[in-house]
Amino acid sequence: MVSPKILVEPLETYRKMVLIRLSQEAIIREYHKDQIKTPVHLGIGLEGISVGVVQSLPPNTKSFGQLRNHGQYLAITGETDQFFGELYGKKTGMSGGKAGSMHIASPDYGLVSNSGIVGSTISLAVGAALAAKYRGNNGIAVAMFGDSAFEEGEFWESLNFACLHELRVLFVCEDNDIAVHTPGVDRRGFKSFSEAVKGFKCNVFEGDGTDVCSVIEVCSQAISSMLANPRPAFVSFRWFRFLEHVGPNTDFDIGYRSKPTESETLGFDPVHNYESLLISQGYAKETLDRIRRDVEIQIDQSISDAVAADYPGEEDMYLGVFS
Repeated sequence: MVSPKILVEPLETYRKMVLIRLSQEAIIREYHKDQIKTPVHLGIGLEGISVGVVQSLPPNTKSFGQLRNHGQYLAITGETDQFFGELYGKKTGMSGGKAGSMHIASPDYGLVSNSGIVGSTISLAVGAALAAKYRGNNGIAVAMFGDSAFEEGEFWESLNFACLHELRVLFVCEDNDIAVHTPGVDRRGFKSFSEAVKGFKCNVFEGDGTDVCSVIEVCSQAISSMLANPRPAFVSFRWFRFLEHVGPNTDFDIGYRSKPTESETLGFDPVHNYESLLISQGYAKETLDRIRRDVEIQIDQSISDAVAADYPGEEDMYLGVFS
């Protein structure tokens, strides 16, 4: 079954996926110039999960993420001026150029926190869900994290607390089966994510992260289950990481994994898959190309503005510091 949101907002879904993809490609293109002042964990291949989860969230959701967070930020905000300002370390960034790639956030849009520390924001999402329960509303929180965070104690403590207190937390595991260079089989003492979680008082779902329709459908089911019966939901989506763990390059030459064939590459590509679906449903290629051109113009202008903007000065050193 196809989610109704796909039928209502197909071109908006496509625009968000293209915005994420072209922003990542722009970073790859610009990174060698050494003007982007932050390490980058790029999410080419992750667009279907980033957009699918965000498209499914009800209003006033509190979102939390991880170090590979560009897709989440762009899907939630749709803006690129502050995004590139932050990557370039400029005053125009959402954190004045001091947060960098791994810690981008936008509380005004409900994206409360991201962090470069694996698993560190999962407990924050649980806290947000606890606050919603305390206030007596139906607000939910979502924690998005990579598969290596599943092996962190913070995940299990957070899941246990959320289940014990019947909190509306959507735990989203973005599973590419790699922690830097180490595959899951060399890290895990359990059969599968679902089997490991099913012993807890939460609803468990799985989906295909290369298919944004699957992501929306699964997340919609998970959220519906939480709203009908207060308890957490855990969802896992498989996806393929096209680039190295950190940086703008591919790393198939290292030898820890095989380079996909051309047909495998297309199958792993959520943007290609969704574009093919739209064309098969009668959307004109010219319409999709126009969306791409509009997004390219937006990104190019944001990069131009970021390059021209000022770096933070001494007077900005202690702004936004609360420790």
